[in-house]
Amino acid sequence: MAEGIDYLKKLLASKRDRIGTRYGYYEMKNHPQDLFSTKELRAYGLRPVLGWCSKAVDSLADRLQFKGWKNDNFNIEQIFVMNNADVLFDSAILGAMICGCSFIYIAEDETGFPRLEVIDGSNATGIIDPVTNLLKEGYAVLERDKNNIPIREAYFEPGRTTFYVKGEDPYSISNAAPAPLLVPVLYRPDAKRPFGHSRISRAMMSLTDGAVRTAKRAELSAEFYSFPQKYVLGTDPDAKSLDKWRSTISSLLEISKDEDGDKPTVGQFTQQSMQPHIDHIRSYAALFAGESGLTMDDLGFVSDNPSSAEAIKASHESLRVLAEKAQRTFGSCFLNVGYIAACLRDSFPYQRRQLYLTTPLWMPAFKPDAATLSGIGDGAIKINQAVPGYFNADNLADLTGIDPSEMDPVQVDDE
Repeated sequence: MAEGIDYLKKLLASKRDRIGTRYGYYEMKNHPQDLFSTKELRAYGLRPVLGWCSKAVDSLADRLQFKGWKNDNFNIEQIFVMNNADVLFDSAILGAMICGCSFIYIAEDETGFPRLEVIDGSNATGIIDPVTNLLKEGYAVLERDKNNIPIREAYFEPGRTTFYVKGEDPYSISNAAPAPLLVPVLYRPDAKRPFGHSRISRAMMSLTDGAVRTAKRAELSAEFYSFPQKYVLGTDPDAKSLDKWRSTISSLLEISKDEDGDKPTVGQFTQQSMQPHIDHIRSYAALFAGESGLTMDDLGFVSDNPSSAEAIKASHESLRVLAEKAQRTFGSCFLNVGYIAACLRDSFPYQRRQLYLTTPLWMPAFKPDAATLSGIGDGAIKINQAVPGYFNADNLADLTGIDPSEMDPVQVDDE
């Protein structure tokens, strides 16, 4: 039994604030709550920001490069290429990592060819089938006005899409797809949260807030570090007061004795050190690196000794595992998009199991360098000697990320 559009509207409203918070951290517009020691800093307009959360998302998203399809029996590659695939895949992946889930809305253009549009998780929702990861029904806000009020909405059902335009009567468009024309793209779904998890976890947000507060304290301490506080003891109450700014920047102060021959005592408070704040931010960076799979170098704390290519790859092992896991999940979601789009293109309700031979192909998360390519070549030769034909142009391309040359092999004369 369908839940209906009213239920889905309430469901989307309950998720928008949480998604907006994630986007705030990604866009570095978050304002962490000030503690008792940093409340007074508001008067000075100190609002430092850190891009750690956006770095955590982009470092993983930029390594996910969709390559194409293997055994593309339904020619879904054409559908994605005709819809600006380079931008489409990157936009869907980035939105899914921030929100936990993004959606691809499928419609027909003026020629009847499928048109694909990415909708972020704050503007769409639905009831998901945990087996196929397709929706049973869905709802999306297709357009908002300048006040962020929906003016064009859509309710998706299998075989039909109903549009609600502000000031007009609702109208429906039928289609041949066996599932709604709104397909979710998920990041790390599980049985409890089938719509996935955001890459920006609560731990990342908490650590970023702590580092921002430390940056505020460091900014204030930098003022006292640059202009140390001074004091004068034993001045005559009736004497003319010193110009504070002139006494601060002057290289020589002259203070004469009074009638009794007494003179005031001039001193300076101990100059504050920036090192405790730097160490504090470094500790936050270490915790954030462990949470996100990044390294201290990625967060701006460059090591003194440059790492080799092997050391860099070893330090990003956690990130490599995350990338391979994301490739498997996103590949299944993009296959669902191609399946529904093919049904719409051909006006025929294909069965999903007919696409079981079609598999997604991805570029390697870490492109091999010259040393790695040499090792792959040596290993391929030895394995082919033991099992002839085990490595060939197709699987070596998947391993190295380099497509085989289309030119004829160069003939070498043996003399």
